[in-house]
Amino acid sequence: MLSETIRALQSYIRLTAAKFRETERIGPFLATYYLQADSPFLNYAIPDDCAVPTEDDVAALTEAFRERGLVPRLEFLTEAVPAAEAVLVECGYTLERRVPLMICSPGQVVAQPEPAGISLITPKTDGELRQMIRAQNVAFGEDDPDRHLDPSPDQLSGETLSVMAVAETGEVVGGGVATPILDGATEIAGIGVIEEYRSRGISAAMTEYLTREAHARGGRSVFLTPGAGQAERVYGRVGFKTAAECVHLSIV
Repeated sequence: MLSETIRALQSYIRLTAAKFRETERIGPFLATYYLQADSPFLNYAIPDDCAVPTEDDVAALTEAFRERGLVPRLEFLTEAVPAAEAVLVECGYTLERRVPLMICSPGQVVAQPEPAGISLITPKTDGELRQMIRAQNVAFGEDDPDRHLDPSPDQLSGETLSVMAVAETGEVVGGGVATPILDGATEIAGIGVIEEYRSRGISAAMTEYLTREAHARGGRSVFLTPGAGQAERVYGRVGFKTAAECVHLSIV
């Protein structure tokens, strides 16, 4: 039986993945398609809680993505769908990675040193948000960092909380967001710092900034999935603790 925490987190991930995307129900899967880009990280499916997909279900899902010219791909919490991974692997899917899902509840956040020469600012205007998004694009190695700079309606309204790191020169050198709070849950995402400014504590400081604000707005389960390298250790310093495992699978 699923714990309420895992059920709530998987529900949140499913609902937010569908926001601003086209969706399609395929057997026990919810496929989400981001029409503005074909990145596999923006186009993926999520199985229903406790689903046991059949080979036919998986074949239909694979075909749906291929018909759109997309990489068939899934992301989900293993604890929420414990039988799905084995079926997908048997059908030819390969594991991209396993990542911990980390949570920071109110009262757990740990204060971080202020990075020297860096100011943390909440961007509010379209222009400020575009600068932040461009810095994130640079940080994540996008081929053309000036593409897809339009902020989402939730960012413009402030429902999605954003933060940008600004150097003394006025250059925006990093950014990150906390997604809209739903049933007390919100995800810290897109934490990125351009290469020249890394290893100065900026990522940890932005994470603390967003986490405290999310708690102040009523977020009880502030969560994130760290990337590769030192990210898990960085977030651990801020007070995040591993609560679940997320898997990413795809097929070529």
